[in-house]
Amino acid sequence: MRAQPTPAAPEITLPLPDFSNIRPDEIEPGIDTALAQVRDTIQQLLAQSDPPTWTNLIEPLELELDRLARVWAPVRHLHSVMSSDALRAAHHACLPKLSRFHTELGQNRDLFEAYRAIADGPEYDRLDSVQRKAVDNALRDFRLAGVDLPDAERARFADIASELAELQSRFEENVLDATQAWRKSIIREEDLSGLDAGTRAMAAAAARRESLDGWLLTLEFPIFHAIMTSANDRELRREVYEAWTTRASDRGPHAGEWDNGPLMERIIALRQEKAHILGFSTFANLALEDRMVERPEEVLHFLHDLAGRALPAARAELDELADYAATHLAIPELQPWDIGYAAERLRQERFAISDETLKAYFPAPRVISGLFAIVEELFGARFEAVDDVAVWHPDVTYYRVLDANGSEIGGFYFDLYARPNKRGGAWMDGCITRVRTAHREQLPVAFLTCNLTPPVDGAPARFTHDEVITLFHEFGHGLHHLLTRVDTPSLSGISGVEWDAIELPSQLLENWCWYREGLDRIAAHDETGEPLPHDLVERLQASRHFHAALALLRQVEFALFDLRLHLATETLAEPDIRGLLEAVRQQVAVVHPPAYNRFAQGFSHIFAGGYAAGYYSYKWAEVLAADAFGAFEENGLLDADTGRRFRTSVLERGGSRPTRENFREFRGRDPRPDALLRQAGLAP
Repeated sequence: MRAQPTPAAPEITLPLPDFSNIRPDEIEPGIDTALAQVRDTIQQLLAQSDPPTWTNLIEPLELELDRLARVWAPVRHLHSVMSSDALRAAHHACLPKLSRFHTELGQNRDLFEAYRAIADGPEYDRLDSVQRKAVDNALRDFRLAGVDLPDAERARFADIASELAELQSRFEENVLDATQAWRKSIIREEDLSGLDAGTRAMAAAAARRESLDGWLLTLEFPIFHAIMTSANDRELRREVYEAWTTRASDRGPHAGEWDNGPLMERIIALRQEKAHILGFSTFANLALEDRMVERPEEVLHFLHDLAGRALPAARAELDELADYAATHLAIPELQPWDIGYAAERLRQERFAISDETLKAYFPAPRVISGLFAIVEELFGARFEAVDDVAVWHPDVTYYRVLDANGSEIGGFYFDLYARPNKRGGAWMDGCITRVRTAHREQLPVAFLTCNLTPPVDGAPARFTHDEVITLFHEFGHGLHHLLTRVDTPSLSGISGVEWDAIELPSQLLENWCWYREGLDRIAAHDETGEPLPHDLVERLQASRHFHAALALLRQVEFALFDLRLHLATETLAEPDIRGLLEAVRQQVAVVHPPAYNRFAQGFSHIFAGGYAAGYYSYKWAEVLAADAFGAFEENGLLDADTGRRFRTSVLERGGSRPTRENFREFRGRDPRPDALLRQAGLAP
């Protein structure tokens, strides 16, 4: 990639979204206008008499597509974090229009021929490596959009893409609605035995929001997790477990109200049809066309190898836990709703450590400032809060990202806390993509979203250690978007990065949550300001391998289910999907849930997100991340030179070259699985 000049203080060319003025009734007309402008630009570009070049075709098209993405990004984001009936209606009205446009773009034969003319002519040799990669990717994407299909099949492909977009959005909304529908009012405080003061305060605040006395239990993740790991009332744990594992299904307390079963059937059928139209035997084969792993057989071998290594240790971990529960907790037969509770009690006994103990050392202000300090030491980026930026909720903060020389290089929104009408989980998404041309300059902006324990009654939020890891994980994704030096939108930030490598920066950054060098910056007692005591750090580190085999097997279970589901060639009804999941469990799982469990109906990653036939990416990229972290272990966990090398080799590269080349440049060799197995305690 050619070096790019760096002006002293670049400015964001276009303004940040004005969230206070995004009105649902104006969204669809705005999208209609933006789509019309893009279509008109494409017609004008193709009507030119001069031969197509980067300057007269590809660059202006990339810029116009980026403008459309900027219009849609805040709408898509609000739909996830501030859901409402009006916003949903506007979002759903736009989805098929956007889907049809992108299918139409991918099937535009004149545009395809123009790109092919560039690739086959003298212009290609005049392009730099980033520009050539953009052309190569575009030609691949034209093929995967069905540009060469007969007219009837092209039309059917467009219909499939449009329907899939709508179904996947509905799937996620059903999960959100089912999650928010369940609630349990508690009047007697003794019924909350085992729950810490912070969780009780959250439940009390939830009750006040609903004008109720006492406490209100919900399925918002911080409360759900606290109940499953700490509530002494076994029947309460069972009730909450059933509510969680039957969300959006035909079972449980809201059976049939938001049942995702029919949507799953249709989504899988449409993906199969899409793959067949393009000439692929399965959707998994189609999905791997732009991944690091090229064949499903490689993924299966990788997952089965991990399962074989983890199974003996996982069985031993579960047997030990069952013995402990029977001996110490009066639980003669360990059930799924007992596992988190018993594991937390055993962890406390073995390591003298608990979530409640650790939360006192992870107040939100300290964690955030420490995270920023670590990133500055490693990667040379600084962060400044900005008060006069429009946001969508009072909890949200906007930060400028500054390089070591003080120049602004981007920005991000921090939306950290769980609340009603917000999608579960944690994620990073692009708001604005980096662009730099002779005529336009634009800095990247990210949305960084979590569902962490919120502040209650005016006190700062306090995080569990797992929540701190989640925050670091998403911030790693954010750095990938924000520190890019690629100026072409389709390859800038995470754009164009192979999906099974996308988790590399996020999983790498998690490691600093486990070591003294990182903990000294993010942890301090919320009352005394004292750092984590040395013995507590040692106990925390010792606990890292606690039930590591069980955790690894669970991820393998999800990944195998996902891949086998998308390797299927026959029609699958909901019972078939459930049967496939059970077959995977019989093969690799040691924990077997009750018959009413409907995990798949809430598996948004593969039915609503981007991980279809790609959930294995978490473990695949973890191999890369563990091996990359080895360079920091060798040179120093806060070694600035190693951090800068990772920045220039990986974070700045975006999708401008294959991840294998990035990794080789950073590590000097191909990745090895040894480091991952050591981190999981499965290898010396």
